[in-house]
Amino acid sequence: MNETGLLGAVEAGGTKFVCAIADTSGRLLEKVTVPTTTPAETFSAALHFFTQKARQGSVISGLGIATFGPVEIDPLASNYGSILKTPKPGWAGANFITTFSSLNAPVVIDTDVNGACLGELSEGAGRGCKTLAYVTVGTGIGVGVVKNSVSLSGIAHYELGHIRPPHDTKRDPFVGRCPFHGDCLEGLACGPAIFDRWGASLSELPSDHDAHEIEAEYLSHLALTIIMAHMPERIIFGGGVMKTRGLLELVRIKTKSLLGGYIGVPALVGDLAEYIVPPGLGDLAGVTGAINLAQRAVRT
Repeated sequence: MNETGLLGAVEAGGTKFVCAIADTSGRLLEKVTVPTTTPAETFSAALHFFTQKARQGSVISGLGIATFGPVEIDPLASNYGSILKTPKPGWAGANFITTFSSLNAPVVIDTDVNGACLGELSEGAGRGCKTLAYVTVGTGIGVGVVKNSVSLSGIAHYELGHIRPPHDTKRDPFVGRCPFHGDCLEGLACGPAIFDRWGASLSELPSDHDAHEIEAEYLSHLALTIIMAHMPERIIFGGGVMKTRGLLELVRIKTKSLLGGYIGVPALVGDLAEYIVPPGLGDLAGVTGAINLAQRAVRT
């Protein structure tokens, strides 16, 4: 039986794992979706998908994992690949390296938003950018920043979803749902926070509901923070909440107002329609980035 080298990729989300196989050029060949339940159940189903390929005579040459977090992404750390303090019950301490060690393949792990950013940079709305930021607004809020095809981090990966935007408690008395910070950005503006106080998703609320303005204001403060801290050539806003009709346009308008004309570079002049944009790859951004990580695993 001839052995064929393949790439394995996992986009590990809070509600589902997308497991994929690609050829060494990065072309997606097959993918399956596994519900995110307990670590034991989810890891077992994901591992089964890849071990099936081994039984068919294929070899996983490298594995890329783009996961929800917080997660340890320093390959020199003793707990590399471990989920850290997370609000997701039962997942703190779950380790990807241990789980997939039986594949005997090199593994590269990054955050889900960094993975999506890498995917959009290589094949989506970020092509041609030197510095790119990717924001996801869904079950949680996260930001990935990539410069020169390398995702940026410091002593840990970025946690811009937990900045503190201005909170007018008279207009929006919601106390926030983040178990660590209460009314941080994620606590106020993630999908579950919207549902908690208005009883529906943003896309289900009437277009003239004040929730749209409030959500856009919170997200525009995130956009402003990203611009001032990183000056990316483009910001991509993805995730389920951002599929709400008109929300991206509101974020552009409010970000423009917050900038106040201070930054005069061409990218930030005008209506920001080419600067704050939706994903070019849609829901494939994360798994495309995970494939990119798998290619890196093979190279290194």
